Amino acid sequence: YSRIEQQRGPAPSERMLVALARALRLNQSEQDHLFILGGNPAPRRIPRDDYIGPTMTRIVDGLSDVPAIVLSRLGEALLQTPPAVALLGDYTQYSGMSRYLVYRWFTGDPRVRGLYPVEDHPIRGRVFAAEIRDAYTADPTGRAGEIVAALLEVSSEFANIWRLHEVGVTHHHDLKRYLHPELGELELYAEMLLDPEQCQTLLVFTAVPGSPSHGKLQLLTAV
Repeated sequence: YSRIEQQRGPAPSERMLVALARALRLNQSEQDHLFILGGNPAPRRIPRDDYIGPTMTRIVDGLSDVPAIVLSRLGEALLQTPPAVALLGDYTQYSGMSRYLVYRWFTGDPRVRGLYPVEDHPIRGRVFAAEIRDAYTADPTGRAGEIVAALLEVSSEFANIWRLHEVGVTHHHDLKRYLHPELGELELYAEMLLDPEQCQTLLVFTAVPGSPSHGKLQLLTAV
């Protein structure tokens, strides 16, 4: 794998890449990335980013009193509940490249970076870079490629992480800390529901019942 990643030696055959992916038990994102490194195209999975299916819409409608947000595969906010706006800010207000969360993160938008304690910034950056790499691997000449190219020009932080070729970095199911300008720190879980056909993600934010963060979350939902 290291020789393929460093592009040393002859290009491996598709059969060899399949065997290597099976031996390493790679997931879909990791396998796609391996194929790109080996000079083979990954399977194209390019759904419409701006379409939210009726099932997902019904789910979000039932979560109107809970912080929830639907993100495209590129990290664009497609739909937010009012409590999610109160927690995170209005992610749907942006235009151009700023629509994409990864772009706002690596260009230093304080409205995004300020949501997380400084000590959590390194892992957040790795997560965002891995997520855009997943989209880039599926469609390197599309919008994901434009986002990557733009970030490589303006962000040395992104460029340094991008060179690591990390895929599958996530901590969605870990307890994470968020900083709210009025309520202070909240410790929340971000439960994730995937729509595989649209490659969209529904994130629902919850707190441990009875905890201080749970009380703060209830204040947000009452706004």
